[in-house]
Amino acid sequence: MSAEATPPVAGFFRRRVVEPLLGQLRQGLAPEQLALTVALGTSFGLVPVLGLTTLLATAVAVWLRLNVATMLLVSHLLSPLQVLLLLPLMRFGAGLLGGPSAGKLTLERIKYLFSHDLAGAFQLFWRAELGALLLWVAGSVPVVLLLYWVLRPVFRRVAARQQLVEQPEVRPGQ
Repeated sequence: MSAEATPPVAGFFRRRVVEPLLGQLRQGLAPEQLALTVALGTSFGLVPVLGLTTLLATAVAVWLRLNVATMLLVSHLLSPLQVLLLLPLMRFGAGLLGGPSAGKLTLERIKYLFSHDLAGAFQLFWRAELGALLLWVAGSVPVVLLLYWVLRPVFRRVAARQQLVEQPEVRPGQ
């Protein structure tokens, strides 16, 4: 297929997400590895501790010999959702681990505690964060397994289709 025959890549999602994932399949990343990379990247993108996503995703990708850039792409695409889930997870986490003011975890309460009772703020905050992490771990396991199970056949089909497209046409008599 010549460069002139390829349609222009349209849209942010296609340019920034779909094409890089297809590129990984074209470069020889196995569909199973790509499915695991996307599943783990999704999970790490939702970790309820800001700043931990990059460290965790990079370490696990290197450890499992997965593609670091792809895992970081997937995990960082989920940053808006991570921020939206942060306070509810911390609220449920504080309730899970108990404490005198576990049910009162709001942004206003956090601001008040940090300005008037720093020790109380840290006491509430560490319980809320620890509880949020426990909830995240409990929720991540089924999410990763489900995504891996769903994405594996999808990436296998895409890889097979890419392989057919990239094979040169063989004409009889050549």
